[in-house]
Amino acid sequence: MMSKYVFTFGNGKADGKADMKELLGGKGANLAEMTNLGISVPAGFTLSTEVCSHFYDHDKNYPPELEQQVLEALKNVEDMMAKKFGDSKNPLLVSVRSGAAVSMPGMMETVLNVGLTSKTIPTLIDKTQNPRFVYDAYRRLIMMYSDVVMEKAAGVEPKDGFGIRERLEGLIEDRKKVKGVELDTDLDGDDWKKLSVAFKKTVKDVLGEEFPDDPYDQLWGGIGAVFISWDGKRAISYRRIEGLSDEMGTAVNIQAMVFGNTGETSATGVAFTRNPATGENVFFGEWLSNAQGEDVVAGIRTPNPINLAGKSDKNQHLLSLEESMPELYAQLDRIQNQLGIHYRDMQDIEFTIEDGKLWMLQTRVGKRNGAAAIKIAIDMYDEGLISKEETLMRVNPAHVDELLHPMVDPSAEAEIEVLVSGLPAGPGGASGQIVFTADDAEAWASEGKQVVLVRNETSPEDVHGMHAAAAVLTAKGGMTSHAALVARGWGKCCIVGCGALNINRAEKIVDVNGQTLNEGDWITLNGTKGNVYRDKLPLVPADPLNNESFRRLMELADEVRSLGVRTNVETPEDAEQALIFGAEGIGLCRTEHMFFDPKRITAMREMIIAETEKARRIAVMKLLPFQRKDFYKILKAMDGFPVTIRLLDPPLHEFVTLNDDQIANLAIELSIDEHLLKARIENLHELNPMLGHLERQPLHQPAGVHEQQRSLVLLHQLGDA
Repeated sequence: MMSKYVFTFGNGKADGKADMKELLGGKGANLAEMTNLGISVPAGFTLSTEVCSHFYDHDKNYPPELEQQVLEALKNVEDMMAKKFGDSKNPLLVSVRSGAAVSMPGMMETVLNVGLTSKTIPTLIDKTQNPRFVYDAYRRLIMMYSDVVMEKAAGVEPKDGFGIRERLEGLIEDRKKVKGVELDTDLDGDDWKKLSVAFKKTVKDVLGEEFPDDPYDQLWGGIGAVFISWDGKRAISYRRIEGLSDEMGTAVNIQAMVFGNTGETSATGVAFTRNPATGENVFFGEWLSNAQGEDVVAGIRTPNPINLAGKSDKNQHLLSLEESMPELYAQLDRIQNQLGIHYRDMQDIEFTIEDGKLWMLQTRVGKRNGAAAIKIAIDMYDEGLISKEETLMRVNPAHVDELLHPMVDPSAEAEIEVLVSGLPAGPGGASGQIVFTADDAEAWASEGKQVVLVRNETSPEDVHGMHAAAAVLTAKGGMTSHAALVARGWGKCCIVGCGALNINRAEKIVDVNGQTLNEGDWITLNGTKGNVYRDKLPLVPADPLNNESFRRLMELADEVRSLGVRTNVETPEDAEQALIFGAEGIGLCRTEHMFFDPKRITAMREMIIAETEKARRIAVMKLLPFQRKDFYKILKAMDGFPVTIRLLDPPLHEFVTLNDDQIANLAIELSIDEHLLKARIENLHELNPMLGHLERQPLHQPAGVHEQQRSLVLLHQLGDA
């Protein structure tokens, strides 16, 4: 039996449905679902992900049955749209788009307006009486096809670092200068016609081959380019970041083109069935009159609010779709409401209005921030759309984490370019002045300054500076590095692994992506995204306990869970905060971090390097009051809840990781020979702490553990435990 690789949709009937995402990709499955719901979707067909698998398994060749299935599906689209692909009398134009099972926005390729040729252009001009529209569409095809198919998919390296798209965009800029205009929309049909000729000449000169004038060459070129883009750098990187499989492949969607730029009764837009920034159950979106969809997404023109509810002080003067085309807006509003209820989740939709007719081009689950995710889930539970269990599973743990940290104001963030990006080790947002040492961080902070500690990497010796800093930024290290672990434990904003940082601590400067920043310059970190910005951006304070949706979510979790919830703490302050958030005890109290306080670290080091039991006990007695005080506060805060305390655990060399100057100062402070101190420190070093002392330390260094035990026993004897 011949395998089925092509699935059609249009005129209210489709071969696929929403639960076929693994086969049809998210876009193809949802186009089929909308079609089956009776929503106006331009006719088309989907090449399944199995074609992608065959393509890569067979040296980039297609299944033998595919060509005939594509031609049959194309004929079906022609019949439904009453147009013919490549025809000189009534031509059909199509788009070629990607569509993986999991949305990968912008990571793969798209080609629009496929089918525009020297044969079909005159007919379209005659039918539309709009040469500007036709030549604008043609130049977009040339630009996309030459970039996506003839350069990237062909593996052509850009000459002199300038890709074909940049070169063609340069021609547009030159034309606008000649005309004395600033916007693409100011160019007329004659301009676009001349530019189309110039585009094709440039393509031939740069890429060494003619732009194809055969519609089927364009179609198959576009299909191949989409499959090849699955293995492109952008797509691979995105899958690595999102933890997505390389095996699932992409589908390809071929769909009849509809145009939002044919005149004043045409438009295009992107919208969400709920507000993705706040979670409010309000239809939210933007639109443009007489434009194509990429104009909204790429920001070529400033879009208008889709409805009156979306107006603000900044866009009051812009006409909404609700005001401009009330009947079409009402139709769109009914459809978005239908989709939101049908999918039982917030949808991200794309639409085009062509000559007064509304077409839906896409629906998918919309991206949202943490606060919005929680509100949407709770609201949908209250509306009876999802169950209690579904409500909890709709909220990613990272969404909750966002609510616990101050965040960079999204509106301010949108107005500034990213300076550098790294790994988002500690969520939330923070602004501060750059400092390069832990001591400076502590000193500046003691003067009331906000600082960001910028280091190649951090060590336990930097803890005081990390604690004083508003945020930590490192050039090296990963998500399990010292900086990342400590910062997360403190809920401190932190970005690690910013390889583009070139830090010169001696000169107190850092070079990054061609810019030089000095000590004292302001930067802002978005630890949730891993982005760093120049200057001081405003922050939005976190107050999750005053968030009604957050409280409701936690209440639902309490109703469903069967496990108790205890917390990890290191300080009495941690214990108090944990209780506020509903902890039922302490599962692990890590005591080693209590010793990194500047007032305690010297006594700790004195105990570690002591040569006699007497000297060691003297140092221990200095630590005893600190430990007793901390344990008392933690146990009192827990007020009867269980507390598990882990006694001293880490390799001892971590407490004495010092440079030569610090060793010299410590030798003076402890009245010990510097060379003897250095030898003692070197003797403590463990190459692999996981295979080192760990729980055997009480046998080798019993004084420290005995001191901790004594603290707890004293508390018990005093009746405070």
